[in-house]
Amino acid sequence: MKLSRRTLSVALLAALAAPAVHAEVPIDVIAGSDVSFEGLLQADGNWFNNDVANLNGSATDGSKNDFELRRAELVLKGKGPGNIEWALGYDAKADKWLDTNLKYKIGGNSSHFVQFGQFKQPNSLEELSSTKNNDFNSKAMITNTWAVARRLGVAYGMGDANWSVTGSVFGRELTRNLGAGNGYGLRGTWAPINETGNILHFGLSYANYNAELGAVGANVQDSQRWRARPDADLSGVRLVDTGTLTLADKVATTGLESFFVHGPLKLQGEYMRSTTSRGGTFGDFTGKGGYVSAVWNVTGETWGYKAGTPTTPLPNEPESGMWQVGLRYDTIDLNDGSVNTSGATPVVTGVLGGKMDTWTLGANWYLRSNFKLAANYVKVSSSKYNTTARATVHDDPSIVEFRAQFFW
Repeated sequence: MKLSRRTLSVALLAALAAPAVHAEVPIDVIAGSDVSFEGLLQADGNWFNNDVANLNGSATDGSKNDFELRRAELVLKGKGPGNIEWALGYDAKADKWLDTNLKYKIGGNSSHFVQFGQFKQPNSLEELSSTKNNDFNSKAMITNTWAVARRLGVAYGMGDANWSVTGSVFGRELTRNLGAGNGYGLRGTWAPINETGNILHFGLSYANYNAELGAVGANVQDSQRWRARPDADLSGVRLVDTGTLTLADKVATTGLESFFVHGPLKLQGEYMRSTTSRGGTFGDFTGKGGYVSAVWNVTGETWGYKAGTPTTPLPNEPESGMWQVGLRYDTIDLNDGSVNTSGATPVVTGVLGGKMDTWTLGANWYLRSNFKLAANYVKVSSSKYNTTARATVHDDPSIVEFRAQFFW
């Protein structure tokens, strides 16, 4: 399914006509449902200071930068009739369906619900937070690697303003040839402190699903592969990579999460540990990683709290906007094995997918309720054993990133 330039132009014009204090465009009341229209356009530029690998993914053109339209999301939302809410979303850039679901709020309580269709699964604080309000241009490596995003399924949730428990069963993504693997997810959250400008949140999640079906050599069998970009969404190279894990059975990922808000300061962190069970003579593979970040609203705004995630405020002064600065340390470890170099030929036992650490320094400018400009500097330190070179290769590039965003 493709959207024409005319369709996108109409969407942009509708958004520009919307009042600046609203982030969505109301359409009409249809069959008892208040229908609104939302959208998100993101354009990215990455400038690579390569070390070993050419991060733009080409070994021949010599280019050290890349530019791309990252997202062109169009979403219809409805409230009503009664306690029903629904969403129909599509990303014209990625050519895939987004949230496409129906939710029934039990007793009119938004924290007590049943949901059907495609939606984000109950895991990962960063994955569940709104994409348009990402603290940094790239989500953390563990989020991009192990978080289960949108899948078709059924969920049940309950709680109140300070706690929640959500469970789901799910299958593949609505769009073919993307995420797959039947499974289930659970997430619990608790905010012992929850007041304006002062929030403390804890969360625990668990996801378990079948490894994806893939072609390996001449045989078709269950397989899985884990790899990560260096916190640069336009990088064509993953500096850490397990390769294809054959005879994979189940993927089980446990996540721990927390964030603390005090006035204009937010501290946030997550840790994930993921095990891929394997049959035959292969041992299970376990990877792990996490991040910690600090974001400061220079202009004094503070965050809110909804559905177990932080909510980003509108600028106090729409004309001058809201300014943020942030710092993140991010790490992922895809090594679960060893290498014996005592003999003439090194012998690798297990999987040596590599380890990568990054530091990201970022600044965001939110103008009114519709525009955002973001700039990041990423410093990378990675290592991975190379069987051809018979040595551990260190690749330590740096990246400058810029994003222009328009949303309504």
